[in-house]
Amino acid sequence: MSTYFFTDCISDDLKRFNSLFKKEVRSKNSLFSLITSYILRTKGKQLRPTLVFLTAKMCGGITEASYSGACMVELMHTATLIHDDVVDDAIKRRGFFSINALWKNKASVLMGDYFLAKGLLYALERNHISLLHIISTAVKEMSEGEILQIEKNRSFSNNEETYYEIIEKKTASLFVAAMNAGVESTALASEQTKEKVSEMAHFMGLAFQIKDDLLDFSKTSLTGKPTWNDLKEQKMTLPIIYALSQAPHKEQKHIVKRFYNKKYTTADYKEIISFISQYKGFEYAERKIEELCSKAQQIVETFEESEARDAFLNLISYISTREK
Repeated sequence: MSTYFFTDCISDDLKRFNSLFKKEVRSKNSLFSLITSYILRTKGKQLRPTLVFLTAKMCGGITEASYSGACMVELMHTATLIHDDVVDDAIKRRGFFSINALWKNKASVLMGDYFLAKGLLYALERNHISLLHIISTAVKEMSEGEILQIEKNRSFSNNEETYYEIIEKKTASLFVAAMNAGVESTALASEQTKEKVSEMAHFMGLAFQIKDDLLDFSKTSLTGKPTWNDLKEQKMTLPIIYALSQAPHKEQKHIVKRFYNKKYTTADYKEIISFISQYKGFEYAERKIEELCSKAQQIVETFEESEARDAFLNLISYISTREK
């Protein structure tokens, strides 16, 4: 069984995909090759390509176009992660040093551009215009989500509605793109099936990001100390947004002042986290994750029984219970 049990029924497809992906990102430039090798060694769980293959398998069968969709999604996703780390001035990614921490911002931005260009060329060379449209739309929405988050953080105007709009663009859009690419690659699915897949992907993407935001409060560094990255970057996420909505106005003002204090201390972090606990912000976020996962599960259960359908149910369970 694989590390992530929901990939068992597509393990051979993922192996072939990894081989294709390595060939696609090769470069004659020595620095590009060095950075690319580092990226491949530190890759994550490959959730987006997994979504492409599982969707294709559940909706008609994996085809050559499914591999193209998976490669394009991973190329675009990798590019956005590299650029995100530059924007956030992040030192670590998945427990490893980020590209910008090792090779500075200039090389990182160019590396992200390289992956974006590779994704575009991959589609054009194979005439996968419909897949290119799906994935390019997601990249546009992800950029809009990042800008919206910056705008709202600067104006101190984040609320729950805005938060959902941000994570819908930043995270759920790529889930939708990956699963739409999967269903599109089969060339067999009905419009009704495509609509179901999009809705399911939307719920899964939102739940995944809320869980990510929730886990940020419990992440620790190599020294064992809490990282609290979102607090340091002054990102208003669902736990604190909800807690603020439940607190008296005077207490709201006090916490918001602490939250946007540029000279954070450990005492500030601890006070904010205590405040979130007091007003049930963490519990509320967990309930929202469960609600969204339940909605996604209900849609999955409308598909015919199959290995891929069972894998999706396992994946949804993983999203709601994961610890990293």
